[in-house]
Amino acid sequence: MKTVTVIGGGITGLCTMYYLQKQLKEHNLSARLVLLEKNPYLGGKMHTARENGFIMETGADSIVARYPSVQKLIQELDFESEVVYNETGISYIHTNNELHAIPKESVFGIPMTVESLKASTLISEEGKQRVLKDEEIPNTKFTKESSIGEFLEYFLGKEIVEKQIAPVLAGVYSGDIYKLSIASTLPYLVDYKNEYGSLMKGLQANREKFEREANKKFLSFKNGLSQLIDRLEELLDTVEIRKDTETVRIEKKNDLYEITLANGEKLEADVVVLALPNQVVKNLLKDEELDPYFNQFKNASAITMYLGFDLPDSILPNDGTGFIVSHNSDLVCNASTWTSRKWKHTSKEGNLLVRLFYKESNPRYHELKDLSDEELTKVALNDIKLSLNIEEQPKMVKITKWIDAMPKYDLAHHKALQEVLSKLKERYPNLFLAGCSYFGVGIGACIDNGEETAENIFKLISQ
Repeated sequence: MKTVTVIGGGITGLCTMYYLQKQLKEHNLSARLVLLEKNPYLGGKMHTARENGFIMETGADSIVARYPSVQKLIQELDFESEVVYNETGISYIHTNNELHAIPKESVFGIPMTVESLKASTLISEEGKQRVLKDEEIPNTKFTKESSIGEFLEYFLGKEIVEKQIAPVLAGVYSGDIYKLSIASTLPYLVDYKNEYGSLMKGLQANREKFEREANKKFLSFKNGLSQLIDRLEELLDTVEIRKDTETVRIEKKNDLYEITLANGEKLEADVVVLALPNQVVKNLLKDEELDPYFNQFKNASAITMYLGFDLPDSILPNDGTGFIVSHNSDLVCNASTWTSRKWKHTSKEGNLLVRLFYKESNPRYHELKDLSDEELTKVALNDIKLSLNIEEQPKMVKITKWIDAMPKYDLAHHKALQEVLSKLKERYPNLFLAGCSYFGVGIGACIDNGEETAENIFKLISQ
């Protein structure tokens, strides 16, 4: 009997096991399936904390609903009744110490209509006229591997990119938009430019699609994202799940892999899946020939903070769900989600729950990362005071530090991935990389990656 060991019990590792178990059962085949996770819980960056009547996500706060694989998995798990969707509302940009609404009928701050462009309070009249010149500029040099920042500035002008689009994109993709490719962010923009002659016309032609996605764009579950993790764990009835089990070394021994655990125990496997952060993969393999390839992948850091108040959620600006910080602001944070407004299920008593984000790109991050929790709380409370005029003390604070844990898909990512996969296939047959360090940062992408990995393993072991 073949042994398949998945190291890493995040959403990718769990989906790999779920779909592999499913394939084996459907074909009436057997294999020993082992899942190793160093934490006392499964889920990785999908982890829900509950305290003082609040539900908080320490990592990702939701799932993009439009992913077909997301809806398929929820249906397979018979979990539709547990799904909740985000409340739709106004998102703001905080600049010049004021909140400015991101105009309706825009996609990541890019206007779909002339009316949306005119409605912006962030852009000067000159800047708006520059956007309209897009249709006069042909695309003669940009492909999907080009920089998204350079692409947008070339066609729409510097002002709207700097003041309205960049804050939104940087907030979503956690990076400098001039170092991110179009392919890894908004690949359809190149197609729209080439087909319709202007980005605005392309977005407008596909307006129905974007409006449909904007309504119920994100989903979670009544008791948080960990509910999905718990459901997957419950269904992995043929998998040996070992939590609190850290792996320290992987070595190829003839046709097998020897897995050394922190307690000194050694396991053998025919197939290994490393559903782990890139740096952890590098440390486990300890292969100097591969190190230069692994070193090409970059990560970012961030601090997230929840603050819960004994105040009604209704004190927030009408229809608002949060803001992103742009230029000329006295706020320290990069962004804020008004969680109790955006996700009604997170506050059982209707009290205010706010989440603040402090990213590595923040000019003060080098100072923030060394602050105590008490000092960080003071910074956050000042941000809340300046942005929402709230001076009350919170009844609950939850701080999470993600140090070098957020993958950055820069312009070199695609090439680096192809190189490392080629080398691994040559030196480590039957060993698979998986997870957000390599194949997409969203939860939907991780589910896809887990299913694809399972299919490849099944083909391998069923021969």
